[in-house]
This record gives sequence, C-alpha cells and structure tokens, in this order.
Amino acid sequence: MRIEWLNQEALQHGGVTLGAALASAPVAVADGVSRRGFMKAGAAAGGGLMLGFFLPGAGKLAQAADAAPAKPVYAPNAFLHIAPDNSVTVQVNRLEFGQGVQTSLPMLIAEELDADWSLVHGALAPAGEQYKDAAYGMQMTGGSGSIAHSFTQYREIGAKARAMLVGAAAAQWKVSPDQVRAAKGVLYGPGGQKATYGEFADAAMRQPVPATVKLKDPREFVIIGKPVKRLDAAAKSTGKQQFGIDFKPPGAKVAMVARPPVFGAKVATFDASKAKAIKGVLEVLEVKIDRGGSGVAVIADGYWPAKQGRDALAIEWDTSAVEKVSSDKQLAAFKALAKTPGTVARPFDVAALAKAPKKIEAVYEFPYLAHAPMEPLNCVVDLQADKCTMWVGSQFQTGDQAAIAATSGLKPEQVTLHTMMAGGGFGRRAVPSSDYVVEAVNVAKAYRAAGKSGPLKLMWSREDDIKGGYYRPSHVHRAQIGLDAKGKILAWDHTIVGQSIMAGTPFEAFMVKNGVDGTMVEGMGEPYTLPMKLSVHTAKANVPVLWWRSVGSTHTAFVMETLIDEAAHVAKMDPVAYRKQLIDARHTRHIAALDLAVAKSGYGKKKLPKGQAWGVAMHESFNSVVAYVVTASVVEGAPKLHQVWAGVHCNLAVNPLTIEAQVQGAALMALGMTIPGAAITLKDGVVQQQNFGDYPVPRMPDMPVIEVHLVPSGDAPTGMGEPGVPPLAPAFANALFALTGKRLRKLPFDLAAA
Repeated sequence: MRIEWLNQEALQHGGVTLGAALASAPVAVADGVSRRGFMKAGAAAGGGLMLGFFLPGAGKLAQAADAAPAKPVYAPNAFLHIAPDNSVTVQVNRLEFGQGVQTSLPMLIAEELDADWSLVHGALAPAGEQYKDAAYGMQMTGGSGSIAHSFTQYREIGAKARAMLVGAAAAQWKVSPDQVRAAKGVLYGPGGQKATYGEFADAAMRQPVPATVKLKDPREFVIIGKPVKRLDAAAKSTGKQQFGIDFKPPGAKVAMVARPPVFGAKVATFDASKAKAIKGVLEVLEVKIDRGGSGVAVIADGYWPAKQGRDALAIEWDTSAVEKVSSDKQLAAFKALAKTPGTVARPFDVAALAKAPKKIEAVYEFPYLAHAPMEPLNCVVDLQADKCTMWVGSQFQTGDQAAIAATSGLKPEQVTLHTMMAGGGFGRRAVPSSDYVVEAVNVAKAYRAAGKSGPLKLMWSREDDIKGGYYRPSHVHRAQIGLDAKGKILAWDHTIVGQSIMAGTPFEAFMVKNGVDGTMVEGMGEPYTLPMKLSVHTAKANVPVLWWRSVGSTHTAFVMETLIDEAAHVAKMDPVAYRKQLIDARHTRHIAALDLAVAKSGYGKKKLPKGQAWGVAMHESFNSVVAYVVTASVVEGAPKLHQVWAGVHCNLAVNPLTIEAQVQGAALMALGMTIPGAAITLKDGVVQQQNFGDYPVPRMPDMPVIEVHLVPSGDAPTGMGEPGVPPLAPAFANALFALTGKRLRKLPFDLAAA
C-alpha cells in the first residue's frame, strides 16, 4: 500500500495564502482573566502551564477565582497542560473511536507550541462548555469535522502557550521575547541560556494570555503534514487500552434490559421468578426505555448472571399501540410513492424527456443498515441524590449530559460525563434521543427506588445492538433520464423516498428546508452539470433511523455514479472521459482526485488478468473528494473486489497515516454494504437479524489491496472520517457491469436477480 506524502512544493504553492489568512485571523480572548487568577488555578492543579480557550458562541474561557461572579467558571487547563517534567498533555474535545483524533489534534497544538513530540500525550476531555465545537455550538464528534473545525483553534492554543513560555523566559533572562528561541520543548536565550518548557511552566502561568498570535506558515511545519504514528497504537495493539466496555468501578453491578420486540411497545406482564433464582441476580425491575416503551432490567453481580437472568424472564408484551413495519410491504409502498409527484427539492423543466431518442429508467432499492460497531453500546452510571456521574463513549457529550440531567431531575452542572475510548460507532453513539444513556439513568432511578445504590454498568449484547434500532434508513430512488442520439443528457427526473433522519433533532432547523431533509438529497447531481429535477417523499415508519457513516451519500453516490456510468455506456464513451466532460469547471478538486486515481492505477493502459474489469466512481462529501478506480471479477458466481486505488483531495493532510487508515477502513465498510445478507429487514415490526451470522460484515478474505494517494494541497483541511465510504460500492458495481452486462440496482448485490 502506498500513499503520496504532502510535499514541500505543494505547501509553498498553497501555503502562503493560508498562512497569511490564519496569521491575520481574529483570535477571541476572555474578559477579566487576570495573572493572579491563572496563578491560583495553576497552583490548584499541581503546577505547570495550563491554557484554556474561548470558543466563539460556546462559552467563556476559564474564569479565575477573582473574576466577576456572574460569569461561568471553567478550569484554565481546559486544553493544554505543560508539566514540570516537560511532558505535554492535550485534552481532545472529541470522542476517539478509531478515527485518530487523539493523535491528530495534539499534532496541531504541538506544531505551534514547538513541543518535543515524544513527550506529547492526548487525553479525552469530559463534557464541558469549553469543549463545544464552535461550528455546531455543542460538544460532539461527527460530520467529519474534528480536524476541519479545530484546525485553527488548536493551533492558536499552541501558539499562545508558546508565547507565554517565551515571555516567561525573556523576563527571567532580562531579554526581549524576540531574542528567545523555542524548539522541541526547549527555550534558548541569546547568551547561551537554555531551559525546558517544564522549567518555565509555572512562570509562564504568570504571563498574560496573548490577545493575538501569529501562526506558522505551512512551509514551516515540522509535524503537521508528516506521517505520524498513532499515540494510542501501542496500547491498542497490546490489549492495554481501556475502552468503555472494559471500565467497571469498584462495587459496580451490571444491568441488562429486555426490550420489546417491536419498537415502542410496552411490558404487559412479566414473571421474574426464574430470573431471580439465578445466582448473582440482585434485582429485576420494570423501566422506561426509548420511544415511549418499557422494558425489564436485570441487575446482577456481572454480565453473565445478568444475561442469564434476562434470558429466563417470562414477558408478555403489549404491541397494540405501535405500528408493525414489514420490509416487503414498505418496499412496495415506497416504489408506489416514487411514481407520484413529491416535494420538489430542485426544480427543472424535464419536458425534453418525452421526445428523447434514448432513455434510461431505473429503480434503486436500499435497505435499513445497522451500524454494528465492534464494541456494543455500554455506559457506567453512578446516580446519587445530588449528582450523577457517567462514563460513556459518547459522540454527543453536550446532548447526553443534558439528557442525563433531564432524566435524573438534576441540573446540568450536577452531571459529570467522562468520555471513554470507544470501539467504533459510525454515528450510533450520536443519538439525539440519547437512548441508551437515558435508559441507563432510568435503570439507576428504579434501582434507587428499590432502596439500592452504587454504580451500574449498562451493557448491550451484540444481539441487542443489531436489533436495537437507529438504522440507516431504507430508500427507493426512481430515475428517468432522456438522452440524445449521441448520449448527451437532455433531462433527468429523479424521485427519492425514505425517512428523514434530521426531523426532530437539534439539526432540523438548518437541515430541513421546505419539507426536504438535506441529507436525503446530498450529493445528487454534483459535481456534474445536469438538467435534473429532484423530488422527495418523506415517509414515516415505526423504525428509529439515524445517520450512518457518510449519511445520505451512502445511497445517493451509488445512484449517481452508476447512472453516470450507464449514460457513458449509452454514449459509447470511456467512463472517465464522460465524467470529465460533465464536471463543472469549478470542481477542479474532483478532476485532480480522479486523475490521480486513474494515473496510479494504470487505468486504460495496464492489461488486466483475464476475467477482471475496471470500475470507476467518485464523490464529494464533507468537502472532501474521493475517487476510486477498482478491479473486480466474478468468482463462482460471487463478486470479488481485487484492488482499489484511491485519489483523495482533502486539502492539507494533517496526518497522512490517519487519512490512509480512514480511507482503507471506509472502503472496507462500504464493501460490507454489497455483501449478500447485509440488510436489516422487519416482519410484523420485528427485526429479523440478530448477529453477524445473519447480518454479515466483511472479513479478511474480502479485503482488497488498497492504495491511498493524496492530492497535495496547502489549503485548510476538510473532513475525512466518512468520504471514503460513498464511491466504493458504485465503482465495484460498475466493474461488475463491465464483466456481466448487468446493472445492479440495489444493495446488497444480487447478481442472480439483476
């Protein structure tokens, strides 16, 4: 596997503008933060330089003990702590669940701080006002925004800390700050003076926080843009890393909940006698759960007695008041809706369809998908009369903290949420309803009502996870495309049917416009110049849905890139050449990514082994472009993906190794969308799948060789957590068409039915 490292020439080409813009950008600072206040906070925390940061619109910087009492008080060591031993700890305001932010975000601070990278550590920040994402106004991990939204913020923190260290050294050495040089955690004076950051950490606390700082020009970077190994790699590869599921405080009991077979149903009656007879079972309690339903919690000394106790319960469920969805009926209804006029998301006169000499008519089907992270949902809750503490791998710290407070009857400031390392999530740990977090608090409330106290560890099994809801929605697309005799597209009438994932969430106000959920149509048409009319039917169903890695692009990219490929075939043109003639001139990044993937793969020049064919697709999501060129074959009737070349344009690559891993993981996850059986189906409201035996995920033999190549750039970075997902499945499908002549209209793949 190879990767194109960001080169110096590219930094020089794109870096001057970026460097100047960042250096002149306004930097927000707090009012009333005195030297005395920082000294007090520093002493209380054990010494060293500790620097907080003000997020515009999200709260104030750490206020000192002598600040105005009306202002909120935050710890000044919010983001950065330089200890006397010269170690640097960076608080990461996101969830680390495999994407690499516990390395990439510290890189940003370390770069501007001129720290010794070997002494830098990352720590996951708890829920707190100071950790809110400035773009979203809440602390969260999602939208592939961790690096993109924190790029300037974290660099400014490092630059300010460096200025305070330099100021402290200059004051002691009685020289001007511009005579002090900082490099790799060491300060140098004009007269041969030398001291580590750690030696000046306490003195630096007495320095004022600079109102403005000059950030490095990208041409000066020594850490950013270089391949840096993950700070958590050793712990994870040796089994020493503690994930949320590993955490269990002394005296904690384990809780498991029996949930209704149909979403939103309630307990009618239950018999707990057999459950209580199992050794280790302590309590069996009826509790409120998500979507207005109820369940039965079994609390025991450990996971196994809790599971055995739950399995022994005899429960009768009341499903009379809830809709019971069946996938076959839903699909038929969606297909019927797709033939009728919907809400117009993008108007265009498609009258040319009627007289077009050539036509493409296609209906696409996409099932519900589970997130299925390797670590099932879990959390530890310690509910007391006047406070609540939770340890959880949360993507939505702000929302979860508020939900804990509302459920427990406490104030948000009485809730402490510790962010735990998580083993994947792909959106499932960012639930607006905070379903499993609220469930844990409800169990704790029932436990206290039964006269018991102490921490509880709520655990979901793999079966709970697969059957537990919040799926990627099912969708149907209907496309009618008219082309002239040479294959030029004259009119494109497109309809999408599916559930909204934004309705009822904090993002509805700016993501749902005129009745159209923007995520349902994202990626439609772009980057091509197309005469497209786009309509939407927003369906409702008693199936909880949620964003899934790359959100709406999971289905829109497949439709767009297979239809564009089909149009190229009608036009009798090479699929790459056809795409390039349709791409709007503004989209130079798409051309660059596509050209890079083509060049590295040898597409059109290299002879493939017999039985293999090329496939191409590209897509932009979260402001990054990924183009794939793949080779595939059909082995004993089953599709086989052999090799993938990725051309990636994400602007400045903060850590190329992280991006390589993100793209490889995303490609594998996208490959999972194509595997037969990779679908969540329902019958009479009951989810039919329950584990990896009937909801398969890709395994090692499925993994193709993946090369990741980055388009060099010095522009501010864009998101990379999700963009590797969308174009993989259509590139694979296009290769299979070249082999079989069959157009695949649904996921997962079914060559026999195509």
